[in-house]
Amino acid sequence: MKSRSAGVDHVIVENGASFAQDILGLTGGQGVHVVFDGSGAVTFDDSLASLRRHRVMAYCGPALGAPKPINMLALPRSILIGYPIFSDHIATRDELLARARQLFDWIKNGEIQVKIGKRYPLSETAQAHADIESRRSIGKLLLIP
Repeated sequence: MKSRSAGVDHVIVENGASFAQDILGLTGGQGVHVVFDGSGAVTFDDSLASLRRHRVMAYCGPALGAPKPINMLALPRSILIGYPIFSDHIATRDELLARARQLFDWIKNGEIQVKIGKRYPLSETAQAHADIESRRSIGKLLLIP
């Protein structure tokens, strides 16, 4: 599945340089409404700098290391930062089952399309990880027991 067919307007590939300037350029200097940051230390500052006034950053975890401490007085443009925790949103088994049913109904009805990029036998787990880390994989990678 190509990015545009999934509803993406623009793609910016992070390459170690600041991506905030690219985002601000695409948005006429305004920034985006929401940032979902799952990387942490490497992307945190640019994620903050990419936001419009009074918008939201959902910090999903430090996959690449925790960000430095936040100086609340230095936060730009009255932004809001949240750290969504799964158990705060789905607190019971019944809620989990209901959400899972909803998700699988959406997939079954074609409302959500899941792109499976590649399937690996369990013995090739290391290769699956290498493919993810290379950033060349597209879609979900499945391990088949």
